[in-house]
Amino acid sequence: MKKYLIMIMAVCAVFATLNSCKKTDGNINPLTDIKYLGVGSYLVQDSIINANLNSTSNTSTVGIIVHQYPAGEEVNSILLYATLGTSTDTTQWKLVKTIAYTTGSPATLTATTAELATAFGVSASKFEPGSIFTFFTKAVTKSGKTYDINNAGDNGGGGLITGPKYMAAFSFTVYVVCPYTGGMTGDYTVLRDDWVDWHAGDIVHITDGPGVNQINLSEVYPNGGTVINPIIVNIDPVTGTASIPKVTYGRYGGPSSTQYIAEGAGANDVAGYVFSCTGFITLSINQSDNGGGDYGPNKLILQKVQ
Repeated sequence: MKKYLIMIMAVCAVFATLNSCKKTDGNINPLTDIKYLGVGSYLVQDSIINANLNSTSNTSTVGIIVHQYPAGEEVNSILLYATLGTSTDTTQWKLVKTIAYTTGSPATLTATTAELATAFGVSASKFEPGSIFTFFTKAVTKSGKTYDINNAGDNGGGGLITGPKYMAAFSFTVYVVCPYTGGMTGDYTVLRDDWVDWHAGDIVHITDGPGVNQINLSEVYPNGGTVINPIIVNIDPVTGTASIPKVTYGRYGGPSSTQYIAEGAGANDVAGYVFSCTGFITLSINQSDNGGGDYGPNKLILQKVQ
């Protein structure tokens, strides 16, 4: 009986200890109660206006259209910043403009070449075609709080920042381009060739045509082989965007040897850019063969010899 009494007393002591450890004076961890959590806010991207910034035109405009997430805290204004490259370090950001926001309405976030140049304190001619600018948004709520990419949570690629279903507009990227005017025939220094037909520093020859706004890579690939069909690059005259339709271009051995196929690695055969204003060519070409081999995207970067 004494044994049982001792056991009962021990159990009571445990419960007493647990009860005494429970905080009842209001000093509760706020993360355990939803009432202590605040309501944030973020911008949802509706559409892209333009992602190519023409460095030769002060009125070239890039931007997106956004709206406030309806369940978030009301947004009063949007600060639009930009940085050369992709850094999220706010000390690298330049304020481009402040856009007033009306609840329930979409907001147009745009910047011209001239506005961007003013923000960076340089001439637009300093914006080199092929470079990248990232625009960052900062939502300012009516209570004075701010929300941007640095204080928004993410969850391993599936959260608010990178989760595709949220369409969050914390940032957008634009590319500096220039119109294509032709005159690309000439010698080029190889800066990079992932296909390894050439090495950095080698010189290759490019020709214009056969049509308008086209260049011919038949003297580039296949190096040392036989051309079956030339690789023709089609170029958008407004932006310099380049595309390569799928083509069986050549072989490296005899008539019965493997034939190789090239096409632009991006959607709709887009491969990259050809900038006649700087003599710069950057292409991502998907290489494959007629035996079913697929070698994936291979970069080719060339700079015209002056």
